Amino acid sequence: MYTVAVKRDFVAQHFLIGGDWGAENTLHSHHYVIEVQLEGDRLDRHGYLVDIVEIEQALNALVAHYRDHTLNDLPEFAGLNPSIEHFCRIAAEQLADRISAGTLVALTARIWENEIAWASYRLTLRKLA
Repeated sequence: MYTVAVKRDFVAQHFLIGGDWGAENTLHSHHYVIEVQLEGDRLDRHGYLVDIVEIEQALNALVAHYRDHTLNDLPEFAGLNPSIEHFCRIAAEQLADRISAGTLVALTARIWENEIAWASYRLTLRKLA
C-alpha cells in the first residue's frame, strides 16, 4: 500500500459548546496543523499515487477557507461542537471532494490543535481490488 501526505498550518478560532469545558467555552485561537494522507494500492502511469501539486492545491484551498475564521460561524459546523474530531471529518470530506484519482483507496485528515493533541478521520474511498 502506498501513502503520500502533505501538511499545512494555520490559525483559526473556536469555542466549545454543549458542556462545561472551562476556558475552552470562550472564544480562543489554535495554531492548527492539518495533514492529509492518501493511500492507494497502485500508482498511475507517471509513477504517482496522486500528483503532489494536486494535493497541495486542495489543501491550500481548504486552509484558506478556515484561516483566521471562527469555526462556530461556518455553515459546516452549524449545530456541532467544533471539536477537532468533527473538524477532521469535515476536512476529510471536503478534501475527498477536491482530490480525485482512481489509484486511491483511503484519505485521512489529521489535525493537531497544539504540539501534543491531534485527532484524525479516515474515509474509505473504494474497496481494494
